[in-house]
Amino acid sequence: MRIDTVHQGDFEGKKGAYHINIADEVIQWEVVACVEKISEFYLLPILKDVLDCFPCRVINFHSDNGSEYINKVVAELLNKLMIGQAKSRARHCNDNGFIECKNGKVIRKNFGREYIPAECARDVNEFDKKYFNIYLNFYRPCAFPKIIVDRKGKQRKIYPQELYQTPYQKLKSLPNVKKYLKPGITFAMMDKIAMAKSPNEFAQEMQNAKEKLFERIRKINKIPANVLPVFATAPDAISCSFLD
Repeated sequence: MRIDTVHQGDFEGKKGAYHINIADEVIQWEVVACVEKISEFYLLPILKDVLDCFPCRVINFHSDNGSEYINKVVAELLNKLMIGQAKSRARHCNDNGFIECKNGKVIRKNFGREYIPAECARDVNEFDKKYFNIYLNFYRPCAFPKIIVDRKGKQRKIYPQELYQTPYQKLKSLPNVKKYLKPGITFAMMDKIAMAKSPNEFAQEMQNAKEKLFERIRKINKIPANVLPVFATAPDAISCSFLD
């Protein structure tokens, strides 16, 4: 698992909410959560929740050198769950390049860079649980590479359209995948989620919920309308259309 923290801006000296973004580098299963602060009090319960959201057993946890993840509390949690821990080298941001790309293509694309008040983190987190994480893993396709060798013998990656799959589709395509599933998790359970709606239908439903979320944030916190972004359309709906 690759994990990183994305800060949702400051406003008039006040710190915004923090997104916790964690993804599996094999099937690109991704879970996003939101917390008010990145102290132990807020972060530890969220880490437990997001790790529970993965259908397969977690064997390793990789982060950068940030103190929110490199500390005794997180180490004790991972040891208890029998999960290994690794960290990036200092001043080597490419060591965690996979999740850095996810931060831009997923978090920033859907939430923007504007300020979200810390006190609204709980509402955002509920949106993530009910809509966003389901959308990312069951309805939004990801690019998976194919390695080819050119005439000079050099390997390079290409991303043909036939290899675009949702994380759930990629999971089902793995050989002997059932032995990696957590106890109590079955494909029958996950199929019900994946086939409940078409990708475009769920994307539109998620977008409607997101617009209501940001409108509620504006009203509760009396923030000017030009501070929070307005999402008029579902940004990834077109990219899902070929899966219908």
